[in-house]
Amino acid sequence: MQAVAQCSVCTSRAAGGLLRKQTDFSLLRTNKSALRRGAACIRLLSISESVLLSKGEPGVQKLGQKRTDSAHRGPLSVGHGLAVPFTQQIENLSYDSLIIRAASVVTDSSSTLLSQTSLALINALTDYSKAVQTRIIVQRRYLASLGKLTPSEEDSFLAAINAQRAEASDRLQECKRFETNWINSVNLCKMAAEAAHSSGADQASITVKASIQVAQSQVGEARKLAATADKKLAETKAEEIQRMAEYVAFLDGEEHEVHEAYLRED
Repeated sequence: MQAVAQCSVCTSRAAGGLLRKQTDFSLLRTNKSALRRGAACIRLLSISESVLLSKGEPGVQKLGQKRTDSAHRGPLSVGHGLAVPFTQQIENLSYDSLIIRAASVVTDSSSTLLSQTSLALINALTDYSKAVQTRIIVQRRYLASLGKLTPSEEDSFLAAINAQRAEASDRLQECKRFETNWINSVNLCKMAAEAAHSSGADQASITVKASIQVAQSQVGEARKLAATADKKLAETKAEEIQRMAEYVAFLDGEEHEVHEAYLRED
């Protein structure tokens, strides 16, 4: 601080002398000496600052440089105010913990696959049940109107029945395809649950087992609906066979009566 003050005094004197008497050579010599002393003071200050920075003196830092304590403490992982070295975190990841984490990932993935295949199978079974029920409705209407329809109306009914039969067949093939995927996903979940239990991830094993039970329950309900539709379709087919036999017998009777009337006229 004394060097700075002395520098300021020397510089102000030199500048004042130059402004007041520029033609006075004797004062000019004196001012030149003062300027030399000022320049020496400035060099002394710059040398002192560089020495302080090289020693890392506390409180001294370069312009635009942020002072951090991490440079003195080494690499840290900071979370919520708690600093833990990275090396300590890596050492805590033992093989057992890594296996448990991997088992949890496997159970999560298998559960996701099970949920997707279950949803696909349930929707396919629902669509199949609707297609079968629609076929039953159209077929029963045709049987109820048998003998009362014009040829064009009968052709329309038969075309609608054939279309619904094809629709139900397509939905049934879709059910079989999704059912294969669903069975594979259930088996995969069972294997994942067993692997998680043996590796120590008990919670993950319990969770995937619960997912299997829920999926089996939901798919079972959809299968019951499809089975009910199949049963009604079988009953409708039996009714159709009986109704067609009665209709053929009725037509044969009418033809026989017409033939006898024709013979009587002869």
